[in-house]
Amino acid sequence: MKRLPLILPVLLAALVCPFFVSAEKSGDKTKIIFIAGNRSHGSGEHEFRAGCMLLAKALNEQSGLQVEAMVVGADWRKDTSVLDDADTVVIYADGTSGIGGQWEYLDGLAKKGVGMMFMHYAVHPSKEQGHKYYQPWIGGAMESGWSVNPHWFAEMNVDPKHPVGRGVPEKVEVLDELYYHMRFREDRENVLDLVTAVPTRERMRRYINLWNKHGVEGLNKRHAVMWGYERPNGGRGVGFTGGHYHHGWAIDGFRSVVLNAIVWTTGLEVPVGGVKSKPLSEDDLNANLDDYGKKMRRLKLPVVDEWRKAPPAKVNEKREAGFK
Repeated sequence: MKRLPLILPVLLAALVCPFFVSAEKSGDKTKIIFIAGNRSHGSGEHEFRAGCMLLAKALNEQSGLQVEAMVVGADWRKDTSVLDDADTVVIYADGTSGIGGQWEYLDGLAKKGVGMMFMHYAVHPSKEQGHKYYQPWIGGAMESGWSVNPHWFAEMNVDPKHPVGRGVPEKVEVLDELYYHMRFREDRENVLDLVTAVPTRERMRRYINLWNKHGVEGLNKRHAVMWGYERPNGGRGVGFTGGHYHHGWAIDGFRSVVLNAIVWTTGLEVPVGGVKSKPLSEDDLNANLDDYGKKMRRLKLPVVDEWRKAPPAKVNEKREAGFK
């Protein structure tokens, strides 16, 4: 009984202010882990490591947010503990190489409410993997025979009413391999169209391997190229089909909407003016690129007008006539 005078103030403080007992935890930084894929297509394309590093730098040094962003390679699976305390995992890699077979481990993180974001080729699992994992994690995925992957000069329209659109122009133009016609969950109304674009013949620059009838039928229609999903059990997911060309990160609106989306998946509030980042210089754009030896090229800052003036891709009418 003599201890009551000492205990009561502590109990009362905890009741009045529930954060009292977790004050130490509230000072922790929100942790964002980027999983960067290995060297891939060629210099300036699929620069997964360099892209992750410039986004992480913006979050750590320029955003002003209480976050800690770290980049790991596709070999993270050798020590999965690196993801144990992550608030969000961002995967930017070829196909499912960034997952490295750790499906159940990542599924466990998603079920605990950890945010997830998949970028560019990383949104393309098998049909079965897309249904079992991607749809519950992020709301949808690319699917062979259903989705398409042309290179086009897109006018990306950002949802101004969603936090991901804060500080981002409603129109962002970029030359990219933006996949469209994704395979979404059956409850499509619960998947958020964060960024949309309308593919047209005039805007096409290359039709490549996965072009199909759905791509043709999807011309002149609006498609989600970035989507979001809030899981019923907690946690947020985002899929973004852009990021083929490294030059896109030098477009302020393009970079900003991705940074906003990453922060949104953590559960943090996206700042009113969006996540801050500094414009990239040419040196910034060329930092940390994969080494291609003599085939390596120095990237120039993009000039949007040059993309706009480029002629549309030639249509292979014979190929399209064979689509079923």
